[in-house]
Amino acid sequence: MPIYIARVTGIVAALALSGCYGTDNERALGGALVGALGASAISGSVAGGAVTGALVGALADDFATRGRGY
Repeated sequence: MPIYIARVTGIVAALALSGCYGTDNERALGGALVGALGASAISGSVAGGAVTGALVGALADDFATRGRGY
C-alpha cells in the first residue's frame, strides 16, 4: 500500500509542477523530469516514470482549463 500512495503522490506532484510551464512541450519535459525523479525515489522504473510524467505534463493544462471556456 505505501508504494501505491507514493505513486499517486508522484502523479499529483507531476501534474501540479508541470502545469507551471508555458507550452505543451515544456510541460511534458518538466513532467518527464519529475516522473523520472519520483520513480527513482521509490525504486521504480525510471523510464516508465518519465513517460508517465511526460503524458501527464503535456495534458496538465487540458485538465486545469476544463470547463473554463478557453
